[in-house]
Amino acid sequence: MVRIGMGTGSDVAKDASDIVLTDDNFASILNAIEEGRRMFDNIQKFILHLLAQNIAQACILLIGLVFKDDTGLSVFPLSPVEVMWIIMVTSSVPDMGLGFEVASPDILSRPPQSLKRGVFTIEVLLDMLVYGLWIAALCLASFTLVLMGWGDGNLGSNCNDSYSGDCDTVFRARATCFACLTWFSLFLAWQMVDMRRSFFRMQPGSKRYLTQWLHDVWRNKFLFWSIMAGFITIFPVVYIPGLNTVVFKHRAISWEWGIVFVATILFFLGIEAWKFAKRQYFKRQEYKKGMRRGSVDLEKRTFERYLSTAISTDDEKL
Repeated sequence: MVRIGMGTGSDVAKDASDIVLTDDNFASILNAIEEGRRMFDNIQKFILHLLAQNIAQACILLIGLVFKDDTGLSVFPLSPVEVMWIIMVTSSVPDMGLGFEVASPDILSRPPQSLKRGVFTIEVLLDMLVYGLWIAALCLASFTLVLMGWGDGNLGSNCNDSYSGDCDTVFRARATCFACLTWFSLFLAWQMVDMRRSFFRMQPGSKRYLTQWLHDVWRNKFLFWSIMAGFITIFPVVYIPGLNTVVFKHRAISWEWGIVFVATILFFLGIEAWKFAKRQYFKRQEYKKGMRRGSVDLEKRTFERYLSTAISTDDEKL
């Protein structure tokens, strides 16, 4: 039971109330619930976006230890500066942009969140794992394709510290992996605008079947410009001489962008497939719960005799 006091009421009534409406408008309760759930959702999106990338980076670096050069040293698919750039620049600003997201259309129709579970629900933990592993798999695949597929497979010597002719293939593969991870981190922020709905259909009641996503990405201008900034800044990082080979330990790429584009398409397909599977699962769960609760059938059984009596009376009048 929740005791609600009015702002114009007595001090005794206010002290005994759990909630005091200062404007004497019960609609304020709905507004407060909506704002609280919006903040809760945005915190979940922020955490999911951040930790999914951390899982991806950890998997890339750990699995990347299998790439060993002639001296037996592991060749990193990502350099330390690249990892720091993604964490500090590519990821942090879009994470702040997720905090400005508006409430989802169904935010008031959802059941309340469990206070015992908090923000780390089973769904968030699974999403974190799936997104992180999918990003890591695509990044490692791009690194391997440039290195072993179309490259000569030469891992060089001491390629973690400096650039040389023997490290050319490694540096190009590292730049490709870095570009993939950067784009995935940016586009994942847009995917996190709604954790279940498709990126291309976040407004279920919209009549813009093909262009709704354009309006959705532009609605949050802070998030839009932060993603655009991260998307653009990758090019000087990759192509400025000295900055690329000396600082970031990669070099300029050309045809490798084809791998980046294909990997980005696969990234979107994987995320959309996972969201579709989640929507189907939750639909089935809601259907099963509805059948188990039997709310409609229970009402029919409870009031059946009254309903049948009312119908028969109406028939007699006719």
